[in-house]
Amino acid sequence: MITYELMLLLRIMPKPELVSTLKRTAESIYNKGGIIRKIENLGTKDMPYKTSVHGVVYNKASYYLMEFNVPPSSLHDILDEYGRDIDIIRRRIYKKAEPEYQECTLHEELQPAPYRKNVQELITQARKLDKPKFQYNTGLDYYPFQK
Repeated sequence: MITYELMLLLRIMPKPELVSTLKRTAESIYNKGGIIRKIENLGTKDMPYKTSVHGVVYNKASYYLMEFNVPPSSLHDILDEYGRDIDIIRRRIYKKAEPEYQECTLHEELQPAPYRKNVQELITQARKLDKPKFQYNTGLDYYPFQK
């Protein structure tokens, strides 16, 4: 199954109500055949702009991030269910990107700048753009009749 991330913005409420809301959201994922990998509390913050949901205007919210696996066919049902929940201000589901492997280049980066491979490539590109100097066997490095 594909791993997804669910970003939840919940209204500010007491801890017992918050726990019951998170249990409800988790149970809906379980009921659709999903597995929750991680739940992360990102804290209570001001929202970037006011949001009106279910007839109430919110400017602060509790931010939560869930990682879960679920069949792609049930994503629409989950979003629809969360849209009807009055405790959820905003919800977004993203496909989790796989981390790209990057090899370590520390030994190359510790070298002085002129010895690095990427700096040498930049120098060769810059030399290609240099204008050729004028030569008519006059000893001048410019054309004297052109302004």
